[in-house]
Amino acid sequence: MDKPHYEPPKQSAFGQLFDSLFLLVLVFAALFTPLYLKLAGGGKTDLALADTKTWEGLGQNAVQQAQWVKLGLTPETAAPMITSRFDYSFSMVELVITAVVVIGYFALLFAFSKREYREVLEERFGRK
Repeated sequence: MDKPHYEPPKQSAFGQLFDSLFLLVLVFAALFTPLYLKLAGGGKTDLALADTKTWEGLGQNAVQQAQWVKLGLTPETAAPMITSRFDYSFSMVELVITAVVVIGYFALLFAFSKREYREVLEERFGRK
């Protein structure tokens, strides 16, 4: 018994272009929405140093001082960069929720893919 040759559905060039651009827009939206809603990043904190007018007061050794000077900076102009620190704190609850969402998404993706993969194999080669 001959099985018909599987022919995947055809998509026009416009359809492929539209799908690609639509997915690109979705990726950018997924990446930038948290930034616009101020949900990403803990911000910055500034170190309070008593002396920001000298390299020693900023805690810079001779090698670091030389590199700052090569960049054309003085202690006063480099101070905002040296004293500014990113806040890397995070919430364990939010981390767990994110992990559950990502793992759930992939579990769902694999479940649907497995079903569709089996349907294609059955259509092409028949049941076991």
